[in-house]
Amino acid sequence: MIKYPVQTFEDSAELLGRALSQHDLAAISSALLPLNTAETLEQLERLNTIERALAYRTLSKGRAIEVFERLDAALQADLVAGLQDVEVAEVFAQLSPDDRVALLDELPASVANRLISGLDEKERALTSTVLGYPQGAVGRYMSPEFVTTHPHLTVAQTFARVRSQLDDAESVYTIPVTDAGRHLVGVVSLRDVLRADDAVLVGEIMKAPLSFPATEDVEEAARYCADAKILVLPIVDAEDRLVGILTVDDALQILEDAETEDAARSGGTEPLRRPYLATPVGTIVRARVVWLLVLAVGATLTVQVIGAFEATLAEQVVLSLFIPLLIGTGGNTGNQAATTITRALALGDVRPRDFLKVFAREVRVGAFLGLLLGTLGFVIASLAFTVPLGWVIGLTLLGVCTMAASIGGLMPLLGKAVKADPAVFSNPFISTFVDAAGLIIYFLIATSILGL
Repeated sequence: MIKYPVQTFEDSAELLGRALSQHDLAAISSALLPLNTAETLEQLERLNTIERALAYRTLSKGRAIEVFERLDAALQADLVAGLQDVEVAEVFAQLSPDDRVALLDELPASVANRLISGLDEKERALTSTVLGYPQGAVGRYMSPEFVTTHPHLTVAQTFARVRSQLDDAESVYTIPVTDAGRHLVGVVSLRDVLRADDAVLVGEIMKAPLSFPATEDVEEAARYCADAKILVLPIVDAEDRLVGILTVDDALQILEDAETEDAARSGGTEPLRRPYLATPVGTIVRARVVWLLVLAVGATLTVQVIGAFEATLAEQVVLSLFIPLLIGTGGNTGNQAATTITRALALGDVRPRDFLKVFAREVRVGAFLGLLLGTLGFVIASLAFTVPLGWVIGLTLLGVCTMAASIGGLMPLLGKAVKADPAVFSNPFISTFVDAAGLIIYFLIATSILGL
């Protein structure tokens, strides 16, 4: 066995970078050769599109296919542009149908059609089955390659079916049980099959199945699979016929992608859908600039509010000192509530129909927070300035926190109700709205108490 010298990830990156800068294919191959698949993936994800394609082409056939399968669909699409048609067709044919569909969604229609036409009849039919479901439906992420058995078959017959399909099936650890009409009637684990006597019928050892409709939301299906702690979730059509399976590793990847997307949008940017270092600068700019423009336009509302109370500020210039404090407190309170409810929605802890319960709870939370912060603000402002100004700051903090928490809690629910991403209705818009509303509360209270 050939032993390669031990090298750190940084050593590999340095060797690979030097080889790529010199376009030395032999050196590139040598730099990647000692790495396992996970390390190779990490190295490729740090390269730009041209460098990645060059490095990928130095991999052996088996390693190339294995690496391609584990790349994000967006990076797969980038590689397709840098490979020859014969190389693309070869790795495309080796992908599972659900992974093929993810790649096809990233490619131009002309390229996608050419790749599909190059598949054999069986693989084309499997891929078309997955493609037939709408974007966002779990049917588009399921695997149509699975092993089934029937209640009247024996354990020995079932085991023979598993062995005959080991090379093609996505998973064999949980085996769906169907009747003659392909209706799902149960599931049996491979462990139970191995434990039972050969003559035992599957119907005697199968368990009641959990399943999910193929047309329902993929994130909900993935959450259902993860919460149920099952290795395989059978996917059925409207007539309860088995059409595919969602494996737990795919479910966890879907949830990770959804969480990444929510985190990005909560921060006011679009998800990159690929590793940071592999993302072109122009793509990062486009992901951020739209939200910055939206927030810049929204911020004009805050400017208008300050302009409307310009005379009040002129009489009590000290009021301007507390504007950053009030704006920041309101925005943070609203963002905290929105983040909490967005996460609760993702976990299935709340539903849009729970808006009254959420509203009542967030009003109380906001009031308690406002009371605590308002008391502190009253004491500090009274000692530093005057007691009337202390009352203004204290009451404003109470009102702003209550308002911000309640609005922050309701906005994600509103987004979910109108079929939009709750994260989009979250932090950026809440900050803009709460800033303006908080200033209105501030100036109205100041006008009333200070007699302006």
